[in-house]
Amino acid sequence: MPTRMADATLDLAAISAAVDRYFANFNGEDYRAVAALFEDDGALLAPFEEPIVGPEAIYVYLQAEAINMRATPLEVEVSPDSRASLLASSAEHFHRQVVVKGYVKTLLFTVNVRWTFELTTDDTIQAAEIKLLASLQDLMQFERN
Repeated sequence: MPTRMADATLDLAAISAAVDRYFANFNGEDYRAVAALFEDDGALLAPFEEPIVGPEAIYVYLQAEAINMRATPLEVEVSPDSRASLLASSAEHFHRQVVVKGYVKTLLFTVNVRWTFELTTDDTIQAAEIKLLASLQDLMQFERN
């Protein structure tokens, strides 16, 4: 049974140190530290991109794409011992799934986002999927601006 938590003072560290550090390091623009949270074969599944695999590739991607972004987690759901993996190749490696909803603010816009983290038993990230929660109307407005 998933555990839900929604609170303005969300304590991600109580759920996963890796997920907490992901957001802290991301917002501090320490992309090397973000990438180090991933397994050697860990993957970042970013919007509109092929999977980005391995800490070095994740670092290079974030360094190029995430500058000046701020991620704000608002709500979290934990599913222990989940077996539905984001990546078929990693199904046996991960222990639980943590879903975080919130928003990302860039220099040009703010968009609602859902992050799905697959964590190992050692609380490292096997996979992280980032989904934009924007309507078609929202996306069309980005194009106009």
